[in-house]
Formats: sequence, structure tokens, C-alpha cells
Amino acid sequence: MAGHAFQCLVTDEELRASLAAIRAALRPGGRFAFETRHPQARAWQDWNPSHARELTGPAGRALRVWHHVESVTGDLVTFTGTTAEPDGRVLRVDRTSLRFLEVAALDAFLAAAGFVVEGRYGDWDRGPVTAASREIITVARRR
Repeated sequence: MAGHAFQCLVTDEELRASLAAIRAALRPGGRFAFETRHPQARAWQDWNPSHARELTGPAGRALRVWHHVESVTGDLVTFTGTTAEPDGRVLRVDRTSLRFLEVAALDAFLAAAGFVVEGRYGDWDRGPVTAASREIITVARRR
């Protein structure tokens, strides 16, 4: 599960149901790998209009994209993403929430779902999770 998709599971019920489905799809000993943003890095602090990005859409169209955090409540961050023309004319605004779970909470959900953590990394070079890590990359094995 890539692209921080794990963070889209914002309720305990969604998380439990997804982990149960993933476990059911795996053979005993099968592995499930995913990454989440490390909450300690507070990535959402950079999600504001002053960090707008210019990019090119799939059809070659120039676009401007920015985010605005609406709220941070516990481990849930709710924000909007705005896509606009380079001149700022808004094309669409999407609102979403992402869940930023700490390592201990991740491990509790995994254990309850019948997984054991086989590997945990703080970056894509397999470095350890530290206070400076921006990622929590987990490899879980079905018991």
C-alpha cells in the first residue's frame, strides 16, 4: 500500500476492516507493506498556500496546487487541496482528512488484526525510525 494511502483510513472501524481484509487476502506468513507520514515530523505545517506548487497536468496543462489545513484534532488532520490555473482561477477544491498514527498505535492495530511487525524503517533507504524521520515504513507479516 503506497502513496500514504494507509492514512486515508481515518476511523478505527475503517482501519480494522481494511486490516482484516488484507489479512484474509494473505497466506499465513504473507507480508503487507505500507508507509505513513511520521506524525512527529508534522508535515501538515507545510500544507498552506504559501507552499503552492506549479505543475503540469497529464495533458500538458499548467496548474497551480496548494493546501490549507482546516483542523488538527488528535491524530486527524483535515485540509483542502486547491487546483487552479496559473493565474489563480480555482478549478476545484477537494477536502479530505488523513490520520497520523504513532508507532505504538500502529502496532496495536496490527497485532489486534493478527500481524507481527517484521520490519520498520524511517526512510526508503531502510534507516531506523528516529525523531527526525518523515516516514514510518512498516512490513507486517500475517501470523
